[in-house]
Amino acid sequence: MLKKRHLLIAITMALAIVMSGCSLPGLSGAADNTIKVGTMGTSESQIMGNIVRLMIEHYSDAKVEMVNNLGSSIVQHQAMMNGDIDISATRYTGTDLAGALAMDPVKDPEEALKIVKREFQKQFDQTWFDSYGFANSYAFTVTRELAEKENLNKVSDLEPLVSDLKLGVDNAWLKRKGDGYEGFVKEYGFEFGKTFPMQIGLVYQAAANGKMDVVLAYTTDGRIAAYDLKVLEDDQHFFPPYDTSAVTRNEVLKAHPELKDILQKLAGTISTEKMQELNYEADGEMKEPSIIAKQFLEEHDYFEDKK
Repeated sequence: MLKKRHLLIAITMALAIVMSGCSLPGLSGAADNTIKVGTMGTSESQIMGNIVRLMIEHYSDAKVEMVNNLGSSIVQHQAMMNGDIDISATRYTGTDLAGALAMDPVKDPEEALKIVKREFQKQFDQTWFDSYGFANSYAFTVTRELAEKENLNKVSDLEPLVSDLKLGVDNAWLKRKGDGYEGFVKEYGFEFGKTFPMQIGLVYQAAANGKMDVVLAYTTDGRIAAYDLKVLEDDQHFFPPYDTSAVTRNEVLKAHPELKDILQKLAGTISTEKMQELNYEADGEMKEPSIIAKQFLEEHDYFEDKK
């Protein structure tokens, strides 16, 4: 009889929890005033995630929980769909057009942003914010010395030399459909003499040391400036735009309407060159992303006057 009474009490308490809408561990934090911000493992993503965190903490009473080292934009997207995170700190137009939306590349940056904003609202009930102001795109890069010697300013300038050039790239790009190596050859009409797959973090030093003639880099990587490399203009506009924004679940925006203005304050505030500097502080000077984010916002007074 006593066991039945305990069972009845347990069932009653469980029903009370469900009916009261209490948030349980592991679910979205909107009910307990906690907002979960997701980042990937890159310095860039973690710097931006901490900027988002500090802005929310500065302008609202909400608590912020960081969910770091999500493996890719697809993993971030799945975490958003599952409600495991509320904000993706760094989403890239070109990546999500091909990934989450399974659409063909769009060359025009404004059009790409317009599409992801519209489709994320319609398909996923999520808000894609205006770009922070920087684009983390692929870029063919050479040493300053080689650029001056051969008068290299744009990718097409490589064609007369290409049979003798060694290209260092990350392995994923060589096999990537659409804007990968196969697509590049089709668009530009030439192949490099030799291609060497390597980790993306090693390509900059490989170029600086003369082991590679050309490397495929990321435009916001601080090591471009640190190793005095020159980015060649993508004169055929082969690579799609990769403008960077925060993406937020609409359910969380309804629970925390102040988030919209807070995140919009960051729109257009960080140039590609500035993101290079911030990334180098992390990757070159080994500073913690949270410290870099705090110093950046303090320098700009948390964009107090920006509406």
